[in-house]
Amino acid sequence: MNRNQVKPIGTISLVDQVEMRLREYFIQENLQPGDPLPKEAELAEDMGVSRTALREGLARLKTLGLIESRRNRGIILTRPDILGSIERVLEPTFLDSTTLQEVFELRLVLELGISELLFLRKSKKGLEKLEEIVQKEENTEDRLLKTKCDADFHATLYKISGNQTILRFQKMLQPIFNYVYNGTIVSRSEVKNPVKHRDLLEILKNGNSAQFRDAMKVHLQVYFDTIPENI
Repeated sequence: MNRNQVKPIGTISLVDQVEMRLREYFIQENLQPGDPLPKEAELAEDMGVSRTALREGLARLKTLGLIESRRNRGIILTRPDILGSIERVLEPTFLDSTTLQEVFELRLVLELGISELLFLRKSKKGLEKLEEIVQKEENTEDRLLKTKCDADFHATLYKISGNQTILRFQKMLQPIFNYVYNGTIVSRSEVKNPVKHRDLLEILKNGNSAQFRDAMKVHLQVYFDTIPENI
């Protein structure tokens, strides 16, 4: 007997297969958000499975936000909430140290990466909001207020980018970012010639995206200094 010809028994469950087939069906039929699905009995018969197995597969897709039940319409395809599932688990105490560190780094990458969008979509209103925040920060010695101004400044940058998915994502990442940074034992290095919010605002007003990205890197250097070189 040639053991090389023996194929392993598949480990995928029946419900896994139902979920996969349903996804394939949506694609093959080019279903769009709002389109109804066939009735459960018809789907179960066509797939050759019990209605129990079908319902479990449908339940998974409902959890992912791909389908939902509507009165008088049955089950329809929906526009999925692509961040919904991630949002449920982005709690620092749920994550291991490696994931926490990677999320921290992802937040920094996002911060550097929005410069092009900022210069495409900056507006008088957005710049005025940043000016208001910077003036408030410059005119106080209250540490808590300065911290709030810092958070407001960066949140406003994301709003100016005009990308609601990025805006929501950064809000989800922020608590983990703070958790990792505040818990690091790496000494806080002093950055020579630090870039302040005022500097970033002036570049946003009169400079270009490359200058802004370089300045933002210096502005965030204190965070980059906490990242380990080797993993």
